[in-house]
Amino acid sequence: MSIRLRAGFEDFISGLPATSIVRQWGDASVAKVGEKVFALLGFDEPEGRPALVFKVTEFTFDMLTELDGVGQAPYFAKRGWVRVAAGAGLSDGDLEAYVVEAHRLVASKLTRKLQAELGLSELIAAGPRRS
Repeated sequence: MSIRLRAGFEDFISGLPATSIVRQWGDASVAKVGEKVFALLGFDEPEGRPALVFKVTEFTFDMLTELDGVGQAPYFAKRGWVRVAAGAGLSDGDLEAYVVEAHRLVASKLTRKLQAELGLSELIAAGPRRS
């Protein structure tokens, strides 16, 4: 199932360690680790098409925003979050890898105590995932 659809997004997120999914900001599915947002699947108005938003590094932001259908995520910190529109030319595998990295980025900013409580210490120590 595609990460671009709500059921696929929520299924994929639930497979990541120490995550929760809440519905907020209208009808968006918001993915959190340690109560901190790392990704969300929202819906563009007025078309209602899904758009994926996730945290990125500055380098990744520069690279992704060169692509059609990818831009700065509205309402999020500049150069730290991207919005991928439904028609953007990224595969589900690519999007899943970026969401895994977004999870790691946000988890790495949690306190060490909370990382340990959530069982994330090894994930953080492993560093960025490489394909």
